[in-house]
Parts: sequence; C-alpha cells; structure tokens
Amino acid sequence: MNGIAGMAVLLAVAWLMSEKRQIISWRTVLAGIAVQVLIALLMLKVAPFRGMFMGLNSCVVAMEDATKAGTSFVFGYLGGGPLPFTELKPGSSFSLAFQSLPMILVIGALTSLLYYWRILPKIVLGFSWILRKSMGIGGALGVAAAGCIFLGMVESPMLIRPYLKQMTRSELFAVMATGLSCIAGTMLVLYATLLHQVIPDALGHILTASIIHAPAALVIASIMIPESEPQTMGTEISGYEAGSAMDAISKGTSDGLKLLFNIVAILIVFVALVKLVNIALCELPDFKGTPITLERLLGMLMAPIVWLIGVPWSEAGTAGSLMGVKVVLNEFLAYMQFASLPETALSPRSKIIMIYSMCSFANFGSLGILIGGMGTLCPERREEIASMGIKALIAGVLASLMTGAIVGLI
Repeated sequence: MNGIAGMAVLLAVAWLMSEKRQIISWRTVLAGIAVQVLIALLMLKVAPFRGMFMGLNSCVVAMEDATKAGTSFVFGYLGGGPLPFTELKPGSSFSLAFQSLPMILVIGALTSLLYYWRILPKIVLGFSWILRKSMGIGGALGVAAAGCIFLGMVESPMLIRPYLKQMTRSELFAVMATGLSCIAGTMLVLYATLLHQVIPDALGHILTASIIHAPAALVIASIMIPESEPQTMGTEISGYEAGSAMDAISKGTSDGLKLLFNIVAILIVFVALVKLVNIALCELPDFKGTPITLERLLGMLMAPIVWLIGVPWSEAGTAGSLMGVKVVLNEFLAYMQFASLPETALSPRSKIIMIYSMCSFANFGSLGILIGGMGTLCPERREEIASMGIKALIAGVLASLMTGAIVGLI
C-alpha cells in the first residue's frame, strides 16, 4: 500500500506546485499513468517481453567484450589486457577510466550510425505516435519526449529545433522535464555494466525505466504547467547529419569523447567534494555511535520518501542515501555506490525500486547542462528556460520516483 500512497503524495506535490490548477487535463494524467502501468506490466510480467531482457543482457556482455578489445589494444593491461604481473587482490587491476567508461565512445559511434541509417529516427517516431495517441500531446512534444528515451537531454530537443521558438510554455517545460527524467542511450549500457552483477537483466530494467519515465514526466509536467494554448503539431525530425557511414561514426565518436571527458572530470570533482564534506563532518560528535557523513545525512532526509514508494523502513536509510546522492550529485555516483553495497543491504524488491527511481538525469549538474544546451538551441527563450529550471528538476525527480512506486506495486 505504500506505493499507492507514495504515488498520491507525488501527484499532490505536483498539484501544489501547479501554475493553473483549475485547467489541469486529468485525461492526460490518467492516460499517462495507464501507459506507465501497461509498459511495466508488459516488460516485467509478460513472458515474451521478459525474454527480451535476456537478449539485452547478452548485448551488454557483447558491448563489454567489444570495448575491452579496443581498450586492451590501446592501453594494454590498463584497458583489460593480460596482466604482466600476478594480481594479489582480485579486481584490483580494474580501472573505471580505462576499461568501462570508453564504452561511451563505442555507444556514441553506434548511435550516430543508427541515426545516419534512419533506424533511430523511425524508432523515435514510433514511440512519439504512441505518446501522442495515448496522451493527446502535440506532435513536436511527442518527438522530443520519445527522443529522450534514447538520446540525451540536449540531443532530443535538437530533433525539434525548428519548433522550439513556437512551442507553448507548457510544451517547453515538458521537454525540459522529460529530458531530466530519462537518460541517454550512451549511458544505458554503461549503467547496465555497473549493475549486471547485482541485478539480473540490468539493461532490460534500465531501458524499461527510461521508457516509463517519458510518460511519467509528461504526467507531472501537465500538472505543474498545464496546457492552455494550441499545441505544436509538427513531427518532422531534424538534428545532426553525416555525409557517410564513416562520417557518422567519426562524429559519434567525437561527441562520445566530449561526454567521456565530462564524466571523468565530474566524477573526480564530485568524489573529492564528498570526501571534503565528510572530513568536515567528522569534526562533529558521533550520532548513534557512528560518524556523521554526507551519505547518512542524505539517507535520513530521503528515507521517508523512498519508504513512501515501497522500500521497507528498515532499508529506507540505505535507499534514501542512494537517492540523495543521485539528486544532489548524480546518478552515476549513486549507481556506483549501489553496486558496491553488501548483498544483504537491500532486498530484491527494494533493489528493483531503486534501479528505476535513480534512472534519470534529474540532478543539479544535469540541470545546468540542460539550461545551457536548450538556451543555445533557442536563445530567444533562454530566460524562460532558465526560470523553469528548478521546477523541471523537481518534475524529473517526481517522475522517476513515481515509476519506482509503480514497479514496486507490480
């Protein structure tokens, strides 16, 4: 029952923050929730769709092997090649920067190639059609929301760049909220590699989470800033183009390299900042016999929230800490901490809830990237985009938590 109560609280928070409560389209809200539940049921309970999870898990292993072939060729044993010495402690030779993160380059190249071959745009248009028909949203918003499932929060608005100037305030906010509630395709496989030892079929769960987050974000956005103007109906996809398949691979690799350097820099700085905060907190008296840390403080703050979406209270402190790290810092650090937890720290059901709840870009760092990116794409509305930033971040958090609550109930 906690999950149902949690969904009610999340929707109530969105309603309290609404700009125009009297014109909320409850048809859109109910349709969006129904789409979430339907997708979750199909992917988690129906045998043929469940079988897809095993296939996706095989994709993760294939991507790991392919990336390892490249990194070991370039970096030798640092990249996962044969060790020239005896490893005294199992796993001590693993290097995140030289073995796992380079997968971003491979995924970036493949994404660009699929876009050049017009495979990815067709998939995006298919999901856009489903969202438009089920939730009654405009075509331009449908394309952007569907794009967020596979592309990044800045890349998906590029698909509808010609429409950004004319989109309504509600639609523009929904694009921002959806971008923060999903994750990029380049990150899907990377997170799955971090988690596949902890959760069977991790990629299937993460992909399902990103799909479900799209209608969830549209639900929350339609409550917080309801539509009061004619919708933008265009569905023509734009975006980066390439002259050939090799040019597409080259551009995708270049884009992936920028993302790789950005992630490495963010991880170094954020981990260092967390350590500095914890060093300062060590000067405070112990609380209940153990030192106060940033993770414990975030756990205490977020524990009631994760309890509401279905995590048992005995595990809420641990789960709340993960959710706090995800919102305040980023989801990468949260997933890394999740993967390093003792096996008994969270029950299997709590692990599933947290995988879905943490699977989004809804954090302060990503918000800055989103505002900067969309402001560049549509400079005429940069001030309006910035003014809706914090609200979009809250919408992204509420949407991912709602998905966690639904999955917990199923």
